[in-house]
Amino acid sequence: MKKALTIAGSDSGGGAGIQADLKTFMAFGVYGMSAVTALTAQNTEGVQGIFDISPEFVREQIQSVMTDIGADAVKTGMLSNAAIVRTVADAVRDFRIANLVVDPVMVAKSGDSLLAPEARQAVREELLPLATIITPNIFEAEMLLDRRIEGLDAMRAAAQELKTFGCPWVVLKGGHLDIEGESIDVLCGGGELHFLRSPRLDSRNTHGTGCTFASAIAAGLANRRTPPEAVRLAKEYVTEAIRNGLSMGSGRGPTNHLTGVRSRW
Repeated sequence: MKKALTIAGSDSGGGAGIQADLKTFMAFGVYGMSAVTALTAQNTEGVQGIFDISPEFVREQIQSVMTDIGADAVKTGMLSNAAIVRTVADAVRDFRIANLVVDPVMVAKSGDSLLAPEARQAVREELLPLATIITPNIFEAEMLLDRRIEGLDAMRAAAQELKTFGCPWVVLKGGHLDIEGESIDVLCGGGELHFLRSPRLDSRNTHGTGCTFASAIAAGLANRRTPPEAVRLAKEYVTEAIRNGLSMGSGRGPTNHLTGVRSRW
């Protein structure tokens, strides 16, 4: 059985963070492990509190997994502050981690900040060059590039510019832009550029889609899929997870991570 490690924050509401990652790994038949970077008091309405784990203990968790079980792919999510970003980057180098998917989590869908402003530079300089593939949404790409991104042509240019940070593959997610009723992501890498299209679904149950998408890509890489194959399968999975989303709570409900998985019940 292939193995994947998520290095991310915990979502007490269960829809995003390591909870979403582990559910996604299992949906793809991959054994999931976790290194928790932060605890959040969170629900469908937003983030009520954040408690950062010490960088030393984040390192210890990664070391425990990598020196015993190992991982065929690793996904990073919420890293909270610059010290944790640098700790994770050092661990990626020290343990020679391959198949690294970086979801540069900066802001929750509720608008709550999940990354300290001073940590953005650490993400640019320390982590992105180590990634196999990065998965920023429009807002995160704007923060990384320090400029606005509006429309498909701007997305194309931004995806190509993001590659200059040193990662061979970029998926710029366009879910926040309504382009002719479609959700369009831009995949850039391998000397090619592709538009990945899916219908825009009218649903409020989209909490955790970014975490789920990046984790699905990591699961695909763990299963020896090429980056384009892993991204395509991940987009199909997330689209169906949104289509079958769960109406829980009074805010943005979670996606359905059991999409396509037969229940024993």
